[in-house]
Amino acid sequence: MVWYVTKMRKRGRGPPRERPSWKLRRRRRCGGCCALGPGAVRLCGVGPFLPHPAPASTTASLSAAAAHLRRRGEMSSSSSKRAPTTATQRLKQDYLRIKKDPVPYICAEPLPSNILEWHYVVRGPEMTPYEGGYYHGKLIFPREFPFKPPSIYMITPNGRFKCNTRLCLSITDFHPDTWNPAWSVSTILTGLLSFMVEKGPTLGSIETSDFTKRQLAVQSLVFNLKDKVFCELFPEVVEEIKQKQKAQDELSSRPQTLPLPDVVPDGEMHHGQNGVQLLNGHAPGAGPHLAGLQQANRHHGLLGGALANLFVIVGFAAFAYTVKYVLRSIAQE
Repeated sequence: MVWYVTKMRKRGRGPPRERPSWKLRRRRRCGGCCALGPGAVRLCGVGPFLPHPAPASTTASLSAAAAHLRRRGEMSSSSSKRAPTTATQRLKQDYLRIKKDPVPYICAEPLPSNILEWHYVVRGPEMTPYEGGYYHGKLIFPREFPFKPPSIYMITPNGRFKCNTRLCLSITDFHPDTWNPAWSVSTILTGLLSFMVEKGPTLGSIETSDFTKRQLAVQSLVFNLKDKVFCELFPEVVEEIKQKQKAQDELSSRPQTLPLPDVVPDGEMHHGQNGVQLLNGHAPGAGPHLAGLQQANRHHGLLGGALANLFVIVGFAAFAYTVKYVLRSIAQE
């Protein structure tokens, strides 16, 4: 029977077949991309989105593309994080090295919130105009460190470098061609101190007299104590500065009096060479007898001086008479 109906339909004599609706027709023409949902991009361009299931091949290709994008995103994120991870590891090693072997006259600490920003303090070396000063600055490391050099700034007024200005040195980002990745933070700070005590000009340097540098060294104590970051990172240096300020205040508060010999304020007692207590330079109870003795000693001193002069004159006269006698005897012979 089924065979007969099919044959008659082909000849146009059988019962008419039900015509499919427009939705079903469009579903047949669609390649399945419309079933991705309201947020999907329609590729076939056929009518509105239909809730029919997508073919298995389309689903597999979409899942493969999503996995590929995921892997690509992970690779890009890992490549972007690779540089700061390398910089962090290197800076941690340099920090441990500085703590084990400190740089002379310099101490450095990274920010707790950002290891790429370091702050340092330079103590003024002896026999230089910077002696007694404390100079605060910072190092800004790039994410590509140690393959790229850092930036160096000086914060405390010092008379050598401009404040809060990038310094042009062979160890900074001004000269990436001369940078050596083997250089550590200790090497950078040592080079900075070496250039600071010199007088060579560079971008970011200034020229001042030694007197100005010494004045700024004294003023650097108060200047640094006003810096919040300085006080948080270097509490030991802050305590050292406060002790130095206290010592300077004590010296300045002392009255500067010159000792005068044989002058003692009235009513004060002091001891003589033999341990005898003296009042106003004299023994207590001396009275007018001591004054008479002092006057007699003064007269004896004058008499002794006159006698000495007389002896000198007599001696010169005797010497002259002797010379005259010798010359006369030679002339007679």
